[in-house]
Amino acid sequence: MKRRNFFRSLALGGAGMVFSPIAKAVPVADDKPETNLKDALAVPRTAQSMPGKYPGKVVKVKNTDCIVDGRPSEEIAYEMLKTCMLDLTGASDLKAAWLQFVGPEDVIGLKVNPIAGKLLSTSHALTKSIVRQLEESGISRRQIIIWDRREVDLREAGFTAEQYPEIRIIGTEYQDENGSYVNAEGKFYGEERVDKSQFFFVDVEGEYDAYTMPYMINGGKYSYFTKICTEMVTKIINVPILKNAGTTITGCMKNLAFGSITNTARLHGQMWNDTCASVCAFPPLRDKVVLNILDGMIGCFDGGPAANPQFICPYHSILAGTDPVAVDEVGYRMILEKRIAEGVQKEEKKGARAFLEMAETLGLGIANPEKIDLHEINLNG
Repeated sequence: MKRRNFFRSLALGGAGMVFSPIAKAVPVADDKPETNLKDALAVPRTAQSMPGKYPGKVVKVKNTDCIVDGRPSEEIAYEMLKTCMLDLTGASDLKAAWLQFVGPEDVIGLKVNPIAGKLLSTSHALTKSIVRQLEESGISRRQIIIWDRREVDLREAGFTAEQYPEIRIIGTEYQDENGSYVNAEGKFYGEERVDKSQFFFVDVEGEYDAYTMPYMINGGKYSYFTKICTEMVTKIINVPILKNAGTTITGCMKNLAFGSITNTARLHGQMWNDTCASVCAFPPLRDKVVLNILDGMIGCFDGGPAANPQFICPYHSILAGTDPVAVDEVGYRMILEKRIAEGVQKEEKKGARAFLEMAETLGLGIANPEKIDLHEINLNG
């Protein structure tokens, strides 16, 4: 396996990740390592903090015609998204629905998930539908940023200036025109885009070789938040894709947590669940994410979150809510049902929902399926 692809498999790893020699983590005891989560919880919440305006409410819109020639249809995705927004908000028109969350004065970050390439990333059909509806609501394209950790992943998944004119497309980790991650002073370019005043401390050491370090930006026990979150955007719309990671889901919480901080390889394995929940409790995410739109038109049920074609499948759905925990819980049930139907597993596995249960205890949303207000709408009748 090529080294870059090997590292990418590390970055894509889920709860059962085993570290390679490229990314070492100091073994920790059965007791959880110390973190600075209490510092995040001490910061006062705002009116828009997670779980947002509609705690526990999830709208699931399904249309079996949304896949055309193997790809999500932008025209149909637009109508599915419109239905989601109107039902979620109860607004009488689409502009009023969007303006419940964002306004012309905001800089809006669309947090996509491009790490599995063109086969299994946030679809352009949904992303362009969001942009179009924001524009129709009075939001300038110049006020929109499409972002993720790695600019190279964004580019390879088709998030380019040609596809999205006037919209800034940016990653925390990036290269210059010569392909170097290092500037003239010998520092990683990515260091310019991290905020060292905002961090997730975990008493687990990240140690990386020279090849891996540009993808981590720093080693040690601190994971710094990207300035994209802390400084560049005022609101975040989270646009993950419906994928599995082992017996669990990589959806809203994972897309936010692992996409917003540095030095992440050390946080797989034992710390995966804690990271998904804890990082979302810090103000740069907790107080800025106003909407979660889960792309379930095409997803996967096994082999995820990487793109393994034999496990990619259409769910024909878009899920929306302000509560990322509730959206992930509904998405998790969809994946679990598919995995059981395909014979991948016979029943729900213990611990598969641990990060959702932890997130609920942190006040980030509703994980109990009996308390979720799920609106299912089938546009096929």
